[in-house]
Amino acid sequence: MFQGESAITIDDKGRLAIPTAFRDAVADMAGNRLVVTYNPFESGCLYLYPQPAWERLREQVNQLSQAKSTNRTLQLKLVGAATFVEPDGSGRISIPASHRKAVGIERKAVLVGMGGKFELWSEQAHLAQIQKTLGDSDMGEDLLELAL
Repeated sequence: MFQGESAITIDDKGRLAIPTAFRDAVADMAGNRLVVTYNPFESGCLYLYPQPAWERLREQVNQLSQAKSTNRTLQLKLVGAATFVEPDGSGRISIPASHRKAVGIERKAVLVGMGGKFELWSEQAHLAQIQKTLGDSDMGEDLLELAL
């Protein structure tokens, strides 16, 4: 289970060091293999899935009918853009330049543990998300039941 956020620096080769607190979980949950792909719902963010979780999701996404443009877009962003990465001996993974450029990740980023996956946000997009507030009109019935 991945939980928490970490400020990350991307080096000149496009690598980031997985925080030490997550390295054992990446080894255990992912067999040291992650999949980097686009977040289809938010700009400024990439998803990083453990390989076993990714394979289950990939099957579900690929089974969607290609007759709907929304499904094709989801398949393009998730499956078409998916890239396998493995930590090196120093716990670093390489994020493809095309992925970094598409979401605006440069030197500074934020890695967020979201339970079964990571989200890698550009520093600016993460700050914008954190500064958003929820109003009464945003609160659906499912949120009203939470004891926050």
